[in-house]
Amino acid sequence: MKTEVHVHGSAFLCKGVRLSQVEQALRPWLDYLDVATLAEAYSLEREEPGITFDPKERTINICWTGDVGRSFHTRLTEAFHNLGPLTEYASEIEVTYYPEHGEEEFHQMFVGPSAEAIHEFRRQCVLEDISGILSRHLGTQGIEQVTTLINQLFDTDLAARRSGEEQTASSTVIPLHPRNKHLH
Repeated sequence: MKTEVHVHGSAFLCKGVRLSQVEQALRPWLDYLDVATLAEAYSLEREEPGITFDPKERTINICWTGDVGRSFHTRLTEAFHNLGPLTEYASEIEVTYYPEHGEEEFHQMFVGPSAEAIHEFRRQCVLEDISGILSRHLGTQGIEQVTTLINQLFDTDLAARRSGEEQTASSTVIPLHPRNKHLH
């Protein structure tokens, strides 16, 4: 059974990364789509650019919609894992599934040069989100207490990962709440 998916975000590449390296890293995704190059990875939505490489800005920009099956998420995760070592710093890619009969599934995927870079980027995302929410309800002192606790939780999580000798990953997937479809 096919499901529509929308992949949206940008990955920021190291200096000197070439298109051929990016295409090799994203090969699991491109093979899934049965295409040879990024230029052939068209989006179902005509107004969306698909997957583009901008050598001047050193970015991979993704705004792509397609019909996919069960193995897509695994292939996308593998592709982003491969892309990680080519990135200068961590970034977020949003993946939203729109099943024919059911609720939308929203996932955040993080791509970065190391597990530590992704961890720090996730920490910053959480701190910004929570601070924004709490600023409407609490003063600076209350927000600082919460952000201190969040930093402690992230530090504890990183220490646990290191002591557990988990493999360092260059992509992380975090399923989240359903969210509305991107409108472009």
